[in-house]
Amino acid sequence: MGFKPAKSDTSLLIRITPHSTLLLLIYVDDIIVIGSLASEVTTLISKLNSMFSLKDLGPLHYFLGIEISTNNDGGLFLSQAKYICDLLHKAKMDDSKPLPTPMVSGLKLTFDASIAMFDPSFYRSIVGGLQYITITRPKLSYSINKVCQYMHKPQEHH
Repeated sequence: MGFKPAKSDTSLLIRITPHSTLLLLIYVDDIIVIGSLASEVTTLISKLNSMFSLKDLGPLHYFLGIEISTNNDGGLFLSQAKYICDLLHKAKMDDSKPLPTPMVSGLKLTFDASIAMFDPSFYRSIVGGLQYITITRPKLSYSINKVCQYMHKPQEHH
């Protein structure tokens, strides 16, 4: 079919011709097909369906916690609003008020061996979720990196 794996990720297959570009992303049992020509995408889906049984779910709207929508110019908009709300609920922070900055200015996080956290695995789970949201919210990277520095032995004030 003429696809080559991307250098950055072998689960992304790319086919570039003078007339079109097709991308095929494979994740476990999900396949995302995107291309510059709708007819090429339809042809590829038909060929794949002849090789194995597949279910075409139509245009992509939600994948791995990321909401995908298109604008009138054909551009993509990625959002993790639902994922973030679910993470806030998991952390029991649903009613928290938003702040204009991701971290209090001048905050000094320290390590105090006398203040152990009740459930360190819960902290790690929440911080891992926070790391994932930097895909669509890179401005949060610095703040999230700060709390990641305490993953080995988290404490209540972290």
